[in-house]
Amino acid sequence: QVQLVESGGGLVQAGGSLRLSCAASGSIFMVNVMAWYRQAPGKQRELVALRNLGGSTNYADSVKGRFTISRDTAKKTLYLQMDSLKPEDAAVYYCNVRYLNGGNYWGQGTQVTVSS
Repeated sequence: QVQLVESGGGLVQAGGSLRLSCAASGSIFMVNVMAWYRQAPGKQRELVALRNLGGSTNYADSVKGRFTISRDTAKKTLYLQMDSLKPEDAAVYYCNVRYLNGGNYWGQGTQVTVSS
């Protein structure tokens, strides 16, 4: 069983930066995709960024050039560096890990609030 624990959320002014972390308790060997999603009040959960097994990354158009997804294999941790934050980036951010064997795990979420 894999547990994911996010941290790093908080309150930041527009234009500021935050770095989210997602620490995995279990093995990340054979991980196919690691991703960040977000969900704002009254909206559907949306993909923010993902990194696949080959190291390729994809970003939502709304965050391209501002957010960067990365991982530290030794620390079993996924990161999301968020720069130039906008009020519309405010949401609960969730870490997601999908394994080649079909395992699909979510973190509990971390709140990001951006003041204008």
